[in-house]
Formats: sequence, structure tokens, C-alpha cells
Amino acid sequence: MSDTPPDPVANTATQVFNDHRELLFSIVYNMLGGVADTEDVVQETWLSWTARIQAPSAEPIDNPRAYLVRIAVNRALAHQAAISRRRVTYVGPWLPEPLVSPLTVTPVPDDAADAAVRAETVSMALLVVLETLTPLERGVFVLHEVFGYAHTEIAEILGRSPSAIRQLAHRAREHVHARRPRYEPAPHVRQQVTERFLAAALGGDLDALLQILAPEVTLWSDGGGKAHTAGGLRPLHGRDKVARLFAALAPRSGKGLDVVYRRVNGDPSALLFAGDTPYAVLVLDLTADGKQVCGIYTVANPDKLSHVN
Repeated sequence: MSDTPPDPVANTATQVFNDHRELLFSIVYNMLGGVADTEDVVQETWLSWTARIQAPSAEPIDNPRAYLVRIAVNRALAHQAAISRRRVTYVGPWLPEPLVSPLTVTPVPDDAADAAVRAETVSMALLVVLETLTPLERGVFVLHEVFGYAHTEIAEILGRSPSAIRQLAHRAREHVHARRPRYEPAPHVRQQVTERFLAAALGGDLDALLQILAPEVTLWSDGGGKAHTAGGLRPLHGRDKVARLFAALAPRSGKGLDVVYRRVNGDPSALLFAGDTPYAVLVLDLTADGKQVCGIYTVANPDKLSHVN
């Protein structure tokens, strides 16, 4: 056993970082959309934080939260170039990595993915829209619209003028709201529609599918070239095409799958299992009245389901 006394500075640094880890994970995840990339950034933030704290003659940090968020956000932006290069060669549509939590509000294990759900997580549908922003616009949108940072605070984080941040925020907000109306169906409505859709899709009921799907519905299927997906290599648009695809696939892909209901990025959704192995995560986006499905997001890439159970 070591007789070396504990280092109070190191212990304090660790405690401060752990107190903010959920926030850091959630901000970075909403900027990047992937768990592994987010964990890399959080780890880099930790290393930078400890190096700063333990530096000889280091000045005290008056606002550790602001300091940590600034490191994490700028590290996330620095990762964007490498992430963008990977997306170019990605097979088929790319969807964010799902964050899965229990359907009911109960204590959850203290791991990175569940931590983000306990903090702030935007929906799968909104994350898809955020992918169409520039990295800087997305960072500003996440900080301002999701986490409530003032433009002046974001300006300090990003090293930009408040007026430049206001312009970025306005541009990002207009872009998002044009593609994502501001409404949120009640959780019980989303749960009921998800159950109805799965009953129709797994049962191959074409008439029921045509009834529950909105005319402008879009199907996004992310298999990453490693799993068979319903939608192919491009998003599939239109009620008739999507309904007929699911009805045709049901006899061979719907058998032997178990359905478990969970929250995915905060919304009631479905997990499909083949035995004990995760087969796909299914998330639905609903019309403003909550009666029809306007977006279907299926994540089947096994790399993105490794933390699902």
C-alpha cells in the first residue's frame, strides 16, 4: 500500500470535473451526434483541465463551469473536420447515435450515454436538422437554444464578437425552424402511435400503414453498410413508397423480432431485438396534430447499437 498522502488539488479538480461531466457530455453530443466522438472530446477536456490545474503557479479559475464548457465546445469544433471526412465515405444515410434510457423515470446507471439523457438531449429529428447547419451555427444553436447561454457568454466561449454570435444564432434558428416546426407531441401520444405503426409494419398491413403515414413521410435508414436496412442508400420519401416497402419486408424481416419500448433521445421509441442482439432502434416523428407519422428513423448499424441493451 502506498504511503503517499492524497493530493487535495487533484482531488478537488476531479470532483469539479465530475460535477460538470453530464453537462459537457450533453453539449458535445448535441454538437457531434456520436457517443464515441463525444467521449473523446470529454476526455480531451479532462486532460486539458487537469494540466491547467496542476500547472506550477497556476492562477485560480474563478468560473470552472465556464472554463470547462469553453474547452469542450472548442474541442468539439476542432473534431468536426475529421468527422466530416468520415461522413463522406459513410454508406447510406447517417443518423445520430441513439441515446437509450428507460421508458419510465427511474434511476439509471452512471455511464456516459445515460448521463446525457439525464441532462439535456434534443430529439433524433432535431439532431438530423442540426446536421444541415455549419459546425459554428450548430454550436451556437445548441448553446443558446438548448442550454440557454446568452449571446455574450457564447461570444466568450467561441472568441467571437456578440454581434457575430447574434447573427449566427439568428441564421441557425431560422434554418432550423423552417425545417422543424416548434411543437412536441405528448409522450403518451408518441407511445401510442409508435405501437400502432409497429403493429402495422411488422404485420405487413398496407391499409393500416397508409392510414398512419403522412403523405410527406420520409424514411431514414442507417445501416452504415454493415446491416440490412429498409430504406436503402437514400432517404425514401412519400407515403405510398414507404408503406409498400414495409408491407413487402414484413414477411421476412418482421418475424423473430422482439419489441421493447424505451426512450431514445428523450422520446418514447422502440428497440427491436433478434434474440439478445439489438437489431434496430426505431424513432418516429409525428405531424403537428400527433395523428400521423411524418418521419421514420431506423438505426441498425451495429457500431451505433453497441451500448443498447
